[in-house]
Amino acid sequence: MVVNGLPILVRTAGRTIILKGSGEPADAKRRLLERTGATIVDDDPDARIAVVAIEDEREAQAVIAALKARGVMVNAVDRPDDCDFTLPAIVDRSPVLVAVSTGGVSAGLAAAIRQRLEGVLPAGVGRLAEALGAARGDLRARFPDGGARRRAIGAAIAAGGALDPLVPHDDAAVARWLDLAAPPAGRVETVRLRSGDPDDLTLREARWLGQADRVYHTADVPAAILDRARADAVRIAGPVPAVPPPGLTIDLA
Repeated sequence: MVVNGLPILVRTAGRTIILKGSGEPADAKRRLLERTGATIVDDDPDARIAVVAIEDEREAQAVIAALKARGVMVNAVDRPDDCDFTLPAIVDRSPVLVAVSTGGVSAGLAAAIRQRLEGVLPAGVGRLAEALGAARGDLRARFPDGGARRRAIGAAIAAGGALDPLVPHDDAAVARWLDLAAPPAGRVETVRLRSGDPDDLTLREARWLGQADRVYHTADVPAAILDRARADAVRIAGPVPAVPPPGLTIDLA
């Protein structure tokens, strides 16, 4: 399955961004860009990003064409086919940001999903991220091996873990966890598919795949299922070895 775009975060603080248009759509984009620290201008020959919020079709197409001819990346409000990039709905728990995009086809749906997520993510999840970032040196000292370190953090931030991000924590939570943390033992979890539809995975199976270090699978497992595994998990077409390696191994068939 082809993803309809690559989600990236662009640091816009101090960056010049062109904003064309007026009225509420343009005002909404201006407020968003201002929150990111961008310098907003009507035009700049050196700018490489632009947002076009012009209602008149002919005028909008002329502006879009002129900007693209200069090599400018364009977001055209309510014109997804003219967009080089889209602006997602955002859940802001800085430095944690959750972006919800529909590729420009339904801003209302993206907003509805964002509102649901607003009620799920605690206000303090950003502070948890900052605490983990500040503890990088201590984490490396505690877990010198990169794989062991990632697995330990993964176990801590998993559902029900010591640092579950969907549960409120005080400022000392990371330090307490580090004092007690030990490298998680290796384990194997078995997933037997009921169909080739990833939506038929149970929540537990989907969570295992999302946390896996490696996935051993039979040749007939659909790519759509394998795509649910953690992006950097190793995929191996073959049986699980008698002595599995450290971390979480999935036996998938």
